[in-house]
Amino acid sequence: MPIAEIETWLGRLAIHEDDGTITQLHWNGTARQEETPLLKEACAQVSAYMDGKLKKFDLPLAPKGGELHQGVFRAMLAIPYGETRTYGDLARELNTYGQPVGQACGANPIPIIIPCHRILSADGLGGFSGAGGTETKIALLKMEGGYPFLL
Repeated sequence: MPIAEIETWLGRLAIHEDDGTITQLHWNGTARQEETPLLKEACAQVSAYMDGKLKKFDLPLAPKGGELHQGVFRAMLAIPYGETRTYGDLARELNTYGQPVGQACGANPIPIIIPCHRILSADGLGGFSGAGGTETKIALLKMEGGYPFLL
């Protein structure tokens, strides 16, 4: 499985490709670097996003997960840059409950690109599974301008 790494202001990120799709993004890469056209494009898009120049990713994604997880991932991808939703909002949209939505968000294998940081609890931030936890979530929301609730 090809893996590329990129240095960002959030730290070193590793992006995994499998069968022509992006399958994972995680912190603290493996020091393994393969350059494929897709990974080169993914790194360029992540870099542009981190620089505030990209609002929407355009990459083929294949996150692992069951039917509910896939529904949550699609719902997160539909949230525009700089906007947020609650776990309850997604639960109502998917005809389920907030807890399974939260579990799916926590299991998101491609954070940042699938923007789980845009999902909040009804009365606060909620969690974030990426390195740095809620501090990273806050930083991403501030970068996108989707943080008025923090003021």
